[in-house]
Amino acid sequence: MPHDTPLIATIVVGLSLAFVFGAIAQRLRASPLVGYLLAGVAIGPQTPGFVADQSIATELAEVGIILLMFGVGLHFSMKDLWSVRKIAIPGAVVQIFVATLLGVGLSFYLGWQPGAGIVMGLALSVASTVVLLRAMQARRLLNTEHGRIAVGWLIVEDIVMVLTLVLLPALLPLFGVTTTDETANKADNFDLMKTFAITLLQIAAFVTIMLVAGRRIIPWVLHYAAHTGSRELFRLAVLAIALGTAFGAAKLFGVSFALGAFFAGMILSESTLSQQAASETLPLRDAFAVLFFISVGMLFDPVILLRDPLAVIATLVIIIVGKSAAAYGIVRAFGYSSKTALTISVSLAQIGEFSFILAGLGVTLGVLPELGRELVLGGAIGSIMLNPVLFFALDRYKEKLAKREEAKAAEPLPEPPDEIEKTELKNHVVLIGYGRVGRPIGEMLKQRGLPMYVIDEDDEIVNKLRAEKIEAVSGNAIELLKYSNLPEARCLLVAIPDSFEAGQIVAQARAANPLLPIIVRGHSDAEVAHQKACGANVVIQGSQEIADAMAARVQ
Repeated sequence: MPHDTPLIATIVVGLSLAFVFGAIAQRLRASPLVGYLLAGVAIGPQTPGFVADQSIATELAEVGIILLMFGVGLHFSMKDLWSVRKIAIPGAVVQIFVATLLGVGLSFYLGWQPGAGIVMGLALSVASTVVLLRAMQARRLLNTEHGRIAVGWLIVEDIVMVLTLVLLPALLPLFGVTTTDETANKADNFDLMKTFAITLLQIAAFVTIMLVAGRRIIPWVLHYAAHTGSRELFRLAVLAIALGTAFGAAKLFGVSFALGAFFAGMILSESTLSQQAASETLPLRDAFAVLFFISVGMLFDPVILLRDPLAVIATLVIIIVGKSAAAYGIVRAFGYSSKTALTISVSLAQIGEFSFILAGLGVTLGVLPELGRELVLGGAIGSIMLNPVLFFALDRYKEKLAKREEAKAAEPLPEPPDEIEKTELKNHVVLIGYGRVGRPIGEMLKQRGLPMYVIDEDDEIVNKLRAEKIEAVSGNAIELLKYSNLPEARCLLVAIPDSFEAGQIVAQARAANPLLPIIVRGHSDAEVAHQKACGANVVIQGSQEIADAMAARVQ
């Protein structure tokens, strides 16, 4: 049996080092993303020792992007996307324009031609899908107004970059580039407006097909797989829909993998099985997202930090300061609060996958010097590492701002405030999660007339509960648990599927009330042991409960 297996080696060594470095970073109170990136640098061609296959790592990273965008689409609807069009479209376009101007300014400093500056600026203008979405998911912001604006902004940037990649070869004569490259020669004969129109028609055709045919076919396929009763077939159907739609969008319509996967998820979000589909893709999504950061680290050459430090710093300033300032000004100009503007600007203060593609094409066509691609890679590594720090600073700023507003008794902002008051409920049930398991629990509690306090990350669910005069808040349960008045609660019910998050909730609740009855949902013997170690009184495991109920009915 052959052991020369670059695919297996890349996955095994990459994930193993990512775990080690990520754990070290976590121990040092840094973001695990830093560890993932350093793992990529360690197995990259610029450092001694084992060198992973870079092309394989990049393709694996694309799978991670597809699954991530598919998962985001599952929590979105066309209505959500359409509701932010008035800020997402002009906001993304203006920010791209500002970043491009800054890129031209950098080109003058480096002695490049204006065309190189334009390509450089465009590469620095588009945020990384993976970094933005992971940051939003970690803070439970995807289902908020902040998240909808950020995702809408990303979609517009995605479409602009698709157009840029198609049109760049046709623009070579305008940049004063002459080359014997066959692709460029053919591009010289292209009609620019015709190319632009064809690309727009391809995007429009893809969106139309997804909204008309996809809306019928995709949910039908998933429901058919569910009715077979096979969990494996259902999981396979979910992956086939996500990956197949993304691949078809790229090959047939020239649309990016990410945009194709997002629309597949958004169409599927209308199905009653969307939550189950999201849970089925979660483990693969997280694993392949880590491979994305590893692939980014592999591209980086640390020598550039010594050879051109000022150019790297200038690139980082454009990404972190220039882009953020433009985004902040645009969001504020549309009447949103400073909190919303800061959240959007910080989430966009990094670059990623499209930046590498555009910079690589620029170098291939002779528009961008090789140094430009190295600066883009250096800027990506630096901005991805600094992004969690920026979010941490933003969180601290929001806390100080909240205390200042409370001291001054300021009037509430037009948008729903981020601050939450502690509940005055007593002898109540605290219910974490109001999904497939939590909803039936809530209905039974309502029938018994027991007061309850619900925490769920879905804004729509929380709004419906509030309409029924039930106290509910949306967001991260770990952060919001302190408002549930645990010392005077009747009990705590944790009905979310994430065992790791549930364990943190249980530990926090046990510290707040040592005598509180805590009942948790579990899926395996290992999870039962973990939850009880964290402080849970009872862990209800689905398979065990079914077995007990069936055995009890044997005559």
